Amino acid sequence: MYGKSEQRDDYQRVPRPLAAMARDLSDGHHIPPHRHRRAQLIYGTTGAITVVTGHGAWVVPATRGVWVPAGLTHEMSCAGAVAMRTLYVEPQPGLPRDPTVVSVPPLLRELIEEAARLPVEYDPSGRDGKVMDLLLLELTPHPVPALHLPAPADEGLGPLCAAVRRDPGAGWRTEEAAAFAHLSPRTLQRRFPAATGMSLARWVQQARLIHAVTLLARGVPVTSVSAALGYATPSAFTAMFRRALGTSPTRYFTPGR
Repeated sequence: MYGKSEQRDDYQRVPRPLAAMARDLSDGHHIPPHRHRRAQLIYGTTGAITVVTGHGAWVVPATRGVWVPAGLTHEMSCAGAVAMRTLYVEPQPGLPRDPTVVSVPPLLRELIEEAARLPVEYDPSGRDGKVMDLLLLELTPHPVPALHLPAPADEGLGPLCAAVRRDPGAGWRTEEAAAFAHLSPRTLQRRFPAATGMSLARWVQQARLIHAVTLLARGVPVTSVSAALGYATPSAFTAMFRRALGTSPTRYFTPGR
């Protein structure tokens, strides 16, 4: 359908300001740390994508994408089958310098799909060039509330944060987390917000939400997700999800919501 290279290096020095690549990835597929000279919009029309940089981790469903600035080392993994549509954008003024989650409304989604079908060296003066010009206009990233898990600036808290990410459904009350980190509860309460910009409780909730979204993207029922995260009832989990993300777990994956 697309007939184009699936190698990211083939899109970095093309003589056009914008290049689009289509690649279908399986559940659990992992792309190891790498970087490239162009900025990138990572977007999947299905499933969910987790992008990790030195700044932290982001997870996005099909209604959102992750903007990765040029030259920033990042890795990604898939939850559910992901139809990835990647844009590589030549560095230019006005583009964000930090990674961020952006909205992908219907028009932008259709333009991305069409761009992925066009030749890499499209005719800039014809119909294809006008499509790409419109895409560049619509591409201006508009940050939206994100499922973001900031990496701790304090190396001493790294093992604790890694443990929470591995098992976010565990209790992780202050006393338990402090014991794991070999700190007093008071010290942990002081150091954790300074290192992450979040309280421990907020960071744990974000880790649970990220885990929930990856499970839901794989088709795991809400009842099972709720149990895996330690909630007494599915309704309690759904209420937390709605408070945090403004919609229900099932509607979170609905385009145009």
